[in-house]
Amino acid sequence: MDSRRRHSLPLLSLLINFVLLNPTYGIGEFGYEVIRVNYKFDGSGPTLSALRAHDAVRHLSIFAGVDLPLGGTGRPDAVGLYYAKIGIGTPSKDYYVQVDTGSDITWVNCIQCRQCPKKGYHGIELTLYNPKDSLTANLVSCNQPFCKAIGGGLSGCGANASCFYTEVYGDGSYSMGYFVEDVVQYDRVSGDLQTKSANGTVIFGCGAGQSGDLGSPDDALDGILGFGKSNSSMLSQLASSGKVKKMFAHCLDGDNGGGIFAIGHVVQPQVNTTPLVRDQPHYNVNMTAIQVGSDYLNLTTDVLFGDKKGAIIDSGTTLAYLPEAIYVPLVKKILSTQPDLKLQTLHDQYTCFEFSERVDEGFPNITLHFENSLSLMVYPHDYLFHFEDLMCIGWQNSGMGSQDKKNITVLGDLVLSNKLVLYDLEKQSIGWTEYNCSSSIQLKDEITGSVHLVGAHSLSRGCITTSRTAAFFSLVALLFILFLQSML
Repeated sequence: MDSRRRHSLPLLSLLINFVLLNPTYGIGEFGYEVIRVNYKFDGSGPTLSALRAHDAVRHLSIFAGVDLPLGGTGRPDAVGLYYAKIGIGTPSKDYYVQVDTGSDITWVNCIQCRQCPKKGYHGIELTLYNPKDSLTANLVSCNQPFCKAIGGGLSGCGANASCFYTEVYGDGSYSMGYFVEDVVQYDRVSGDLQTKSANGTVIFGCGAGQSGDLGSPDDALDGILGFGKSNSSMLSQLASSGKVKKMFAHCLDGDNGGGIFAIGHVVQPQVNTTPLVRDQPHYNVNMTAIQVGSDYLNLTTDVLFGDKKGAIIDSGTTLAYLPEAIYVPLVKKILSTQPDLKLQTLHDQYTCFEFSERVDEGFPNITLHFENSLSLMVYPHDYLFHFEDLMCIGWQNSGMGSQDKKNITVLGDLVLSNKLVLYDLEKQSIGWTEYNCSSSIQLKDEITGSVHLVGAHSLSRGCITTSRTAAFFSLVALLFILFLQSML
């Protein structure tokens, strides 16, 4: 969730913007589950501006065991993004969605989206969801509790009218549409490295329109899989229906791509945890110290705690963003180990230099310390990345952003890769440990007490390419709503 921090805008103004800018639109059981995940940009060479552009879009303001197929890689030099495959509808169709712990709402692009690309990253055949094609799909109306809870009903919205949503990102990109309830298919763990199909009913966004990088054919996916803390997230919905526990873990393989994304009680490896900061919308934790090599930075608690908001743990962010009061002394200390470097500033934000030796031997490890004596080690090969013939520093200065981001700390894949990260919403804690994300973990079945292995996944490209004034304003918004309803 770095510079892509989500902003809430009045729904009416968004509808107006949408219509005016898009003339084509007119005026039970506790099992354990697995998600197969892949890294979206594995092997591709990004521009430096693409790194922060991705993160700008990303900052969106009781499974005993579920295995979600995962793909992708978190390397900064590949413009990282992890994505997963899920099935939606009856009959089920596959959709490739970004795995995002900084977002709450899950959405996929829908049949009404005329400007949505037909193909995405590396030629992926994108699938537009059509509620009429699913026997189990139902529209969510304004008077339903879910719609009222998230504020999705427009003023004067009738009981049988559709509940609308908008997701607006820091760079002005947005997805907007209406909510649908349908069956989501996933893999439930049934034995060691074995799964069987399972499903649950979930409310998600049906994207009728989008703008900005979300619709770029170079890196588009079918949607976003929201694994945030709120009751609107897919995890919370499944947990409220008794399908899963509010616990999940991911291990993002920064070396080989892909990794592990599982919902359930991880018993091996054992993970130490730190409490989540209360009354925060994201996965925030309190950082207590920063160590460069054997030396500690001289930082006050106010600086480390970030106005009592803490540091955000976010798998949807590629880099790591620090307040200027932390970023400046940290980078200065890192570079002091190589005083003869000739520094270059690229794109007014990236500190780069020539370096031909092994980075792990030439630069210090960074250790981030948290409450409950939990620490997180970040190695030079994690925070330094190649760009053309230079090495660049992945730590970013959030103080260069807008006023509301000057004190924000966001820890993305730069520090999360090659670590098993455990989210326990039942105990309101989060933890991690260094781990081989190409191996396996053990999940416990809360009913039988049995423990099963869950292995790593990496979705191949071959798989994805073949799978496939006020009155006027009110009138504009009404026309948009009527258009959508006529299409349903």
